Amino acid sequence: MTTFLQFEPIYKERVWGGRGLESYLGRKLPGSTPIGESWELVDRAEAQSVVSAGTWKGNTLREILETNSAEIMGPAWPKERPFPILVKWLDCRDKLSVQVHPPAAIAPKLGGEPKTENWYFGKTDPGAAVYAGLRPGVTRESFEEAIGAGTVDQCLDRLPVRDGDSLLIHSGTMHAIDAGNVILEIQQNSDTTYRVYDWGRVGLDGKPRTLHVQQSLESLSANVSPPPRLFRSEKPADVLVRCREFQIRRARLVAGATLTFAAGEQARILSVVEGEVECETSPGETVKLGANILLPFAHGLTFVAKTPAVVLVTENFSHENIPR
Repeated sequence: MTTFLQFEPIYKERVWGGRGLESYLGRKLPGSTPIGESWELVDRAEAQSVVSAGTWKGNTLREILETNSAEIMGPAWPKERPFPILVKWLDCRDKLSVQVHPPAAIAPKLGGEPKTENWYFGKTDPGAAVYAGLRPGVTRESFEEAIGAGTVDQCLDRLPVRDGDSLLIHSGTMHAIDAGNVILEIQQNSDTTYRVYDWGRVGLDGKPRTLHVQQSLESLSANVSPPPRLFRSEKPADVLVRCREFQIRRARLVAGATLTFAAGEQARILSVVEGEVECETSPGETVKLGANILLPFAHGLTFVAKTPAVVLVTENFSHENIPR
């Protein structure tokens, strides 16, 4: 019996994407168009993760939560509540738009959802960077002027990045990802993005993509989050991020090292960002580079590194004691 849940990826064409997930993750991508996103774990009306193997193979995450919410999320989890985290791989061959997600305080007024997200940089090209947060002294008024002048990038902090870096982007933070990054994005379950600037390009249909200037400016004005700070460490174990929405910790494992999770604690997500691990609880079940699996509340699990490996553990998104 499968003791964890692994899902079929949902691939998304994006004008800024490429085919890098084939070489980096060893996957076969559909078609020949640029693939910018692989949705690894999602519970939304418009997108549902489907279990790829084991007892629940072929079932959607929503179906499993409706029938087995206590086993997956814990006894206090309402079966109708959506899974709170969305996990994606991003292949950024070109720049993404300058964008923002609405802060929780004004998201309902704007008709959207807040989206705090963390970027883990799995593979970066030489000179790769991201834009995150406004430079000191930039105001809403000067930012609005920059939109008209086409100089928005000059208002943003540009942060050089390298493999293994991590960056938390709170809702309300203006940001863009530069070209040359493969990123694991772990975020709130939201798909609200307000584009304010798109570098003058057109979409895959040959037409300019929709901009959301007014919503972006309102989100910017309502932002109360501190400027983003890049996390960089070579320690064997780190807490990459701890915020209201989730916690992510990283473990660097030598070959043969184990990682154990007790039953009855909480649901977690295990993401393999280097190497591969095997589930000792279910011998022969290997979790390879790029996989993002759901560890149910009710199951005790132990993983052993088949090779030197790096894994991320996302947690503290389902505790009844965490304030919401």
